[in-house]
Amino acid sequence: MSLKSILFGREKSLADRNLFHSLSLIAVFAWVGLGADGLSSSCYGPEETFKALGGNTHLSIFVALACVVTIVAICASYSQIIKLFPTGGGGYLVASKLISPATGVVSGCALLIDYVLTVTISVASGADALFSLFPPGVQERTLLFGLTMKLLFELVCVIGLTLINMRGVKESVLIWVPIFGVFVLTHAFAIAYAFLTHTSGMAALPAATAHEIHSVSASVGMFGLMALLLKSYSMGAGTYTGIEAVSNGLPILREPRVKTGQRTMVYMGLSLALTVAGLLIAYQLYAVEINPDKTLNAVLFEKMTAGWSHSTGSAFVIVTLFSEAALLIIAAQTGFLDGPRVLANMALDRWFPAQFANLSERLVTRNGVLIMGIAGFAMMAVTHGSVDLLVIFYSINVFITFSLSQFGMVRHWWQERATEPGWRHKLAINGFGFVLTFSILVSLTAVKFAEGGWATWLVTLALVFTAFAIKRHYNGVRSQLKRLDSIVEAAEMEAKVVPANPPFADPKARTAVILVNGFNGLGLHTILNVPRMFGNTFRNLVFVQVGSVDAGNFKGAADIDALRMHTEAEAQRYVHFAQARGYGSKAFTTIGYDITSEVMKLAREASTEFPNQVFFAGQLLFTYETNLTRWLHNHTVFTLQRRFFLSSMPFVVLPIRVDA
Repeated sequence: MSLKSILFGREKSLADRNLFHSLSLIAVFAWVGLGADGLSSSCYGPEETFKALGGNTHLSIFVALACVVTIVAICASYSQIIKLFPTGGGGYLVASKLISPATGVVSGCALLIDYVLTVTISVASGADALFSLFPPGVQERTLLFGLTMKLLFELVCVIGLTLINMRGVKESVLIWVPIFGVFVLTHAFAIAYAFLTHTSGMAALPAATAHEIHSVSASVGMFGLMALLLKSYSMGAGTYTGIEAVSNGLPILREPRVKTGQRTMVYMGLSLALTVAGLLIAYQLYAVEINPDKTLNAVLFEKMTAGWSHSTGSAFVIVTLFSEAALLIIAAQTGFLDGPRVLANMALDRWFPAQFANLSERLVTRNGVLIMGIAGFAMMAVTHGSVDLLVIFYSINVFITFSLSQFGMVRHWWQERATEPGWRHKLAINGFGFVLTFSILVSLTAVKFAEGGWATWLVTLALVFTAFAIKRHYNGVRSQLKRLDSIVEAAEMEAKVVPANPPFADPKARTAVILVNGFNGLGLHTILNVPRMFGNTFRNLVFVQVGSVDAGNFKGAADIDALRMHTEAEAQRYVHFAQARGYGSKAFTTIGYDITSEVMKLAREASTEFPNQVFFAGQLLFTYETNLTRWLHNHTVFTLQRRFFLSSMPFVVLPIRVDA
């Protein structure tokens, strides 16, 4: 077994009829892989909320109720998105289809940055929880290259998560299931224990809260009271960022996907709402105080176990905090699962380089995973893993996506009101979701803008600008390629006139084996250039075509079968065209995710049957080629040229000029 197989796992076979079933996630596993982001935010969201209240901690009961209402409203509205987009309805697709493609780009770019921040803040918060178990000062000890122990640990975690996710979705999720279960059990027990042992404190909460309302309003007025509550609520807004992940991750869920997605949403919503509200109330019951060397949850658990035996109390605190740290690191999975998927969808629409839609032999968008890992690593290094700083950057972007998605749904229900039964109820759910999420976006921007939120907006706008620039380039190239495709219609007419007895493809005759990718202008110009350059040298024209399995068509067995049939049909069109021109012809086709490897397999097969052969491929040639054009376009031909030469097979690249 090779080192690559050990690190990333063995190659997945597209011929496996149970492939999609084996890769998909049931609701419980989806709750772990996609819901961990939301649930883990209970480790820092309630803490940021509590801190923002200052000494007015009894007001947190209102924030807890607001959090529960928000979670329920967003989950309900996203359940409708799941039903309307059963193949996956992330913020990019919803905004693109229900509002406009340009709006979808804004939503998609905001979501990409949010997923990078998900990776960063999850790992950083996990490190905070873990280092709460150690004596003060340990995390600030310097080690390699002047890095602190905590920062070095965080950077290693990002690298490790990147490698794990290169193995595949299900494998990366199954590793974390036991730890996820420990987190749920320990925190459910802690919240229940706090409530059951403080029944008198629970009864006194309403009176204490009423007294604090009167005190604060007398001091700063009712407007000041509302402003304090709004700031506290906004600082905990990161709590809701994982909810969107389920609708975006539908393609990896077990059939029936809509039912599985909605069940996952219920698991996520209930667990998140109960945990956030429970912890905020538990903070009050135990009168926890902020400790700069520990998380607020660590302080809570230590106070909770103060009356227990030393060994039992210490064991519970260690296990609970360790499960928090591990779950926070698991939460980074959301960034690695959904970030590459958003990037792939945008790449398929040519807002980003097409290579980001490619799949690896483990059937994951490897380039997207690497981008998320590199960006997360860079963000961690720049911010030094400071949760206080990251939480300012965090959550603004996801509420851009939330707001656009909800607005798109509202627009959809209104446009379909004449034919959609129950449209008023559906519009009301998404309408409330839009008002809620847009209000949070405005308040987050107002509260966090001067503190560093402006940087999030600046980076988002820069990414949007980049996407539009890339799209403009691809559109320009497409308009130029129409000149090449102008001969397709004539070629189709010619291909229909196939002789009753088509020429025989003599294996001993001189043969031109042409690599093609669909019946298009590039392939046809390559065919026409062969006799133009070599005269009547070749009597056979043989075609090799590989259908590319990417994030756009890797959705189910039916899609794979459709791709295989389409690839064969396109190659046969070339065969008919060649036969109509008097050539013996044959096609070799297959599908795969590694185009170069599959082409080499078919090439060896073709060279065995037609030993007197020369291989040809067309390559687009730009008049003004830059590093950008080389990066945005496929240069597989040059990779193949090297592999053909190393295999001692003749290979000719025919330049096809594009004036762009």
